[in-house]
Amino acid sequence: MSSLLRAIIGPRVPEEEMRRRGLRYAAPTIVLSIARIALLVSIFVPYWRMELLAPQYPQGLRVEAYVNRLTGDVREIDSLNHYIGMRPLGDAAQLERSLSIVGLIALVLLVEGATYIHTKWAAVLAVPAVLFPPFFLADLAFWLNHFGQNLDPGAALSNAIKPFTPPLLGTGLIGQFQTRASMGPGLQLAFAASILTIVGLWLHRRAYKPLADAERRAGAAETGA
Repeated sequence: MSSLLRAIIGPRVPEEEMRRRGLRYAAPTIVLSIARIALLVSIFVPYWRMELLAPQYPQGLRVEAYVNRLTGDVREIDSLNHYIGMRPLGDAAQLERSLSIVGLIALVLLVEGATYIHTKWAAVLAVPAVLFPPFFLADLAFWLNHFGQNLDPGAALSNAIKPFTPPLLGTGLIGQFQTRASMGPGLQLAFAASILTIVGLWLHRRAYKPLADAERRAGAAETGA
């Protein structure tokens, strides 16, 4: 194994050390494995939900956002938005939705790769999975603000509704409509994966840093000799 590759992959665990402290070295792999499973499962469930309530819709209108598609009463909500000059919901985040499945699978593979690397490079691989949930919320907030603040002035009811920003989470009022937005189980799983990844990296450092330090001291002593 080349010195560069060994510097990236890190030390292997001696058999005797593995027998003595097997759980210490298994713990980061277990936690990071749970994290990547949670991230993978999140692809198949909604990340965000919004409900519109108004007198003419006593049952409410609902839309659910997966990472790659929208479901629910999208057509009805688009019809209402058309009158106030808001673009169709499907026009938002088209690039993000087209790349989402491949991107999430890549994050899963990066977290898996971190379990095989016993150096600080494991954190470099896992950081994107940690940052993904807040990035999703930030991107969603951008599109909600962009659509709400850029209404078509030529729409039929453009004078009745001033530019607005729909709530990212929680409740809000848009004309006579009340909106309720909340995280879906997909985003909750992504946040759980993010937290588990942080815990897994801490366990990873606790397990492998002493081995890396010992290997580095041995190398320095050999060079000095």
